[in-house]
Amino acid sequence: MAIEIKAPTFPESVADGTVATWHKKPGDAVKRDELIVDIETDKVVMEVLAEADGVLAEIVKNEGDTVLSGELLGKLTEGGAAAAPAAAAAPTAASAAPAAAGEDQILSPAARKLAEENGIDPNSIAGSGKGGRVTKEDVVAAVEAKKNAPAAAPVAKPAASATAAPMLAAGDRVEKRVPMTRLRAKVAERLVEAQSNMAMLTTFNEVDMTEVMALRSKYKDLFEKSHNGVRLGFMSFFVKAATEALKRFPAVNASIDGTDIVYHGYADIGVAVSSDRGLVVPVLRNAELMSLAEIEGGIATFGKKARDGKLSMDDMTGGTFTITNGGTFGSMMSTPIVNPPQAAILGMHNILQRPMAINGQVVIRPMMYLALSYDHRLIDGKEAVTFLVTIKNLLEDPARLLLDI
Repeated sequence: MAIEIKAPTFPESVADGTVATWHKKPGDAVKRDELIVDIETDKVVMEVLAEADGVLAEIVKNEGDTVLSGELLGKLTEGGAAAAPAAAAAPTAASAAPAAAGEDQILSPAARKLAEENGIDPNSIAGSGKGGRVTKEDVVAAVEAKKNAPAAAPVAKPAASATAAPMLAAGDRVEKRVPMTRLRAKVAERLVEAQSNMAMLTTFNEVDMTEVMALRSKYKDLFEKSHNGVRLGFMSFFVKAATEALKRFPAVNASIDGTDIVYHGYADIGVAVSSDRGLVVPVLRNAELMSLAEIEGGIATFGKKARDGKLSMDDMTGGTFTITNGGTFGSMMSTPIVNPPQAAILGMHNILQRPMAINGQVVIRPMMYLALSYDHRLIDGKEAVTFLVTIKNLLEDPARLLLDI
């Protein structure tokens, strides 16, 4: 019995997707709920699983093809009797040894990208995943082994694949052209759209992190024990301060829809998270109702899901305000770009020990520059400045967050 393999049902905000990776070839045995193909959309990678045991009979949409919601990707012949006999005869060999010459190894999207970035031939890696699949951890181990391996005699270089970065000798002037991923192309489109359609300005301030750092240092161990291993970071303080400031300045939490202004009676905070596919912005919903522990737990969950490529459409949809932390990568100051249709975005930066004049004395304080980019069509300069000052004041005296003053 033939079973159709179809693309997932995309939400209204996603028009189509691209076939990223087929994990099976025609004739390969497939088990129920086994990963068959990845579909990359503008926001997430969606996995298509087998509906039954059987054999992959036909691939209709090849890697790189554009697919619509529910469109036919391939066909599966139900029943396990036709499974490849060679694989059945030696099940341990497939998972314990690298792929044979000329045979493509099965990789997750994150593993493939990491292998390409480090010049690792995927076919040389023994996969520890299900069905011999190469996981990200396998590639990390291969990278470490490569770093620690002694210098070997020169050997003939293997032919570069269509996606792998070329191994170039010093002085070579070689170029390689690769298509943008859908995520990168969508990010580029939205950034240009934001700068073209908004009257965007950025205002700056600086915050003394002394009190927040002292509070965190004093209670971080007790906090972790009291909240089942959830660690106390700085982001929760910023999210909490932002939600309080958004209550006081509702225009910063609003959006423009045609000639209407939409005021949101809730704070859905997008938190920018770095992943192997690029920067993604999952959303903490009703963050104004969350405790510091709930905020930190939510962010930690998003970070793990981003690293594992498991973020869902629901995780990425919506948001009324965004916070991005360039300080994680050492940024001292930046001008973040608003994520439309939102009206503003807060940029955090690196914490640096700097000399400050306090009560007529020069003292060393841990200081962070803050940046608020905003849509001037909706938010006046006074509102933007006082909003940022409110966040500064709440962070410099964090007891006010608990006292709601």
